Amino acid sequence: MKPISDHQQQLLRRLPGVDALLVRAQSDPHLAPMPKTVLLRAIRDTLADFRRRILEQPDRITDPSLPERHLLAAVAQKADKLQAYNLQRTINATGVVVHTNLGRSCLAAEALDHLLDIAGHYSNLEFDLRIGRRGSRYSAVEDLLCELSGAEAALAVNNNAGAVLLSLDTLARGKEVVISRGELVEIGGAFRIPDVMAKSGAILKEVGTTNRTHLRDYQQAITTDTGLLLKVHTSNYAIVGFTAAVDLKAMVGLGAQFGLPVMEDLGSGNFIDFTRYGLTAEPTVQASVATGIDVVTFSGDKMLGGPQAGLIVGKKAAVERIRANPLTRALRIDKLTLAALEATLRLYRDEAKAVATIPTLRMLLAGRPELEGRARRLAQAIEALAHPDLTVTLLDRPSRVGGGALPTLDLPSCCVAIRMTGMSAAGLEKALRRNRPPIIGRIEDDYFLMDPRTLADEAFDTIAGAIDTIVKGDHQGNIPY
Repeated sequence: MKPISDHQQQLLRRLPGVDALLVRAQSDPHLAPMPKTVLLRAIRDTLADFRRRILEQPDRITDPSLPERHLLAAVAQKADKLQAYNLQRTINATGVVVHTNLGRSCLAAEALDHLLDIAGHYSNLEFDLRIGRRGSRYSAVEDLLCELSGAEAALAVNNNAGAVLLSLDTLARGKEVVISRGELVEIGGAFRIPDVMAKSGAILKEVGTTNRTHLRDYQQAITTDTGLLLKVHTSNYAIVGFTAAVDLKAMVGLGAQFGLPVMEDLGSGNFIDFTRYGLTAEPTVQASVATGIDVVTFSGDKMLGGPQAGLIVGKKAAVERIRANPLTRALRIDKLTLAALEATLRLYRDEAKAVATIPTLRMLLAGRPELEGRARRLAQAIEALAHPDLTVTLLDRPSRVGGGALPTLDLPSCCVAIRMTGMSAAGLEKALRRNRPPIIGRIEDDYFLMDPRTLADEAFDTIAGAIDTIVKGDHQGNIPY
């Protein structure tokens, strides 16, 4: 280890102790109201930072760097960060509508209103108001799910992975589950169908090949050990070319022939035929239920546009068995999710209203002319800053659905592209990401891109203000040292 110089020792001796700095902090108007535990942590971290700088870069430490006012400024910056929420509102300028890392779907206003009402008061979560006795929390959404899907029964759990696990555990524990090799998917977070199947106690039995599976492959795989036929919608990737897959209705017919239940994991799941709006076909929940299938599972927070939830619909006999599984309690949905889910599902009773008011659907179906107009307004807000170091242009770049849905679909869009003299696109991205609220975009061709598809109009002024701060050099927020 390199020895400490006399200059470094002098600088280290000039640093005040924790207690002395705490006394100064508690007399500071900004810091005094903060909890003592926060102040102590901020002080210790600040002093540790300055010690490290003295030891690692002593030549960068000058006399004016160490007065207590500089230390207090650093303490205030750290204390403010400690006081800020870890989970915070973020501006999504990526153009990825169902962005898993940014919280997937935004809730409709109706869902937010109902969520607030239920969260702030007691509710009849498990109390049947008709008879005055304990009821089932699942009744809040079961009738709605059956009405919208055509299913005989329905159940909601905490997410789709839980729905798949619970259904497999109920219907096929200790039995073989026949599935096409081309449907052994992995989605975000290393969630793999084979792994979930193993955890459920079911036994995987692959049939067919990666690109081609026929009905006879399923039929030849059926034995006395078979418990379930499973179909998984490959929503997060596509195999093109020489391919073949078995129609769901044919699988249901095969299951009926051998007395076996059939289950489909739709993944994203949706109630609207997107082809009517010019998008690529995606199987609807209603179409799957109409085949006579036993169980269909899908997500609540992807293309449905609701909160995180795993939805199970299908025949009453199968769903009731799943409901009775002890695992159901471990995976049960909470009251806040139920409130948001019920409000979202109610909107689907009127498709036009759903498309207009559910943010995910509204973003997905926004047309190119509308997006260009919004991109121009954002560009004008940035250009109005009149900074010569900024270059702002519009570029045609596609948006994405996200959330593992419609992976090959490019949604036409018009993006605002920014370059800044003296700062790389990566540097601009980092500075905007550190803004409060963080602004998340993407980098392409040395531009920082912002896609208006996923931006609310009220975010435009926030974005312009953040860029103004960055260009003026105030974004770093560093304390001199």
